[in-house]
Amino acid sequence: MANVMDTLRARGFIKQTVFEDDLYELLGRESVPFYIGFDPTADSLHVGHFMQLIAMKHMQDAGHKPIILIGGGTAMVGDPSGRTDLRSMMTKETINHHVECFKKQMSRFIDFEGENGAVIVNNGDWLLNLNYIDFLRDIGAHFSVNKMLTAECYKARMEKGLTFLEFNYMLMQAYDFLMLYHKYGCQLELGGDDQWSNILAGADLIRRKEQKPAYAMTFTLLTTSEGKKMGKTAKGAVWLDENKTSPYEFYQYWRNTNDADVEKCMKLLTFLPLEEISSLTAHQDERMNRAKEVLAYELTKMVHGEEKAKAAEAQAKAAFGAGGGELPTVSVANAATVVDAMVEAKLCKSKGEARRLIEQGGVTVDETKVTDVNMPLPAKEFVLHKGKKVHVKIVVG
Repeated sequence: MANVMDTLRARGFIKQTVFEDDLYELLGRESVPFYIGFDPTADSLHVGHFMQLIAMKHMQDAGHKPIILIGGGTAMVGDPSGRTDLRSMMTKETINHHVECFKKQMSRFIDFEGENGAVIVNNGDWLLNLNYIDFLRDIGAHFSVNKMLTAECYKARMEKGLTFLEFNYMLMQAYDFLMLYHKYGCQLELGGDDQWSNILAGADLIRRKEQKPAYAMTFTLLTTSEGKKMGKTAKGAVWLDENKTSPYEFYQYWRNTNDADVEKCMKLLTFLPLEEISSLTAHQDERMNRAKEVLAYELTKMVHGEEKAKAAEAQAKAAFGAGGGELPTVSVANAATVVDAMVEAKLCKSKGEARRLIEQGGVTVDETKVTDVNMPLPAKEFVLHKGKKVHVKIVVG
């Protein structure tokens, strides 16, 4: 069995681990049940989850068993990591709906059949009916408040006020690891490096309580070369659900990746061989446009399928022309409708001309053909296609 840690390290995933030598030996020796937690705060996964899914697939391809933990219980509390405010709480019905949406999207990446087929579990199954006194005696006794307050996930919240509700989060996540250890023999938790304190708490709880080995590994966060989180646009998050972020918009997001970030994204988010990635990104000049096209196509194919990836690629090439590059951008300040935007962006000489073009079927916004001459602006930022040759990014404001 190939050691997956070598693969993850070579591709730039691994940020922190504990008992690294023991973990390396274990992963090279036998199939290891591992888990990654997903917070069901929306009805779709987004680019921020993408790396976790790819890492999970690397692990599964190397023979290890994925346990996908949906935080139906912890989402009732809210994770304070990386936040300066108190997260709003959701109903059980909303959480259950989000869980079903996640299952559909994950099946494009992860195999749920076979000996090491993935399983999906919801921590609400054990957290929502806990006896509080028993939990405090059984789990709380193993946690030092002094040590917890030094964790990065709590430091930022201390300034504005950390509620006791949120303070429980670390105990609950650690308890998840313990429950998965009992139910599935889970020995390893993976996650983003912003979860290091919580993940480490779980491994430590198993070692203290069960006197058995348990491991933690975190991944580098998906950030640009400037240190900004990737996966955000003027319209918000880049979603995996095509109804929230169309395949074309998804393709375009990756096609517009900064040159300095292309190699990193290829290593972390695609399964292309490292030699091919090195070749594609060897030249920091106009040849990088080909690497961006490959990156965008590969990721769109993984998320939306080959047919939609080819359609997005064809649409992008028609918009950009064969030479590549970014769409021309026009700001409009006084537009309320698509017709207004077409006139202000000088795509039409008059509102009458813009209306006639719409009535003839010659105007498309993102991937939606405009049929209503009174259609309001769809977003703060969108791509407007006039016929087959004119493609402009409209920015409102």
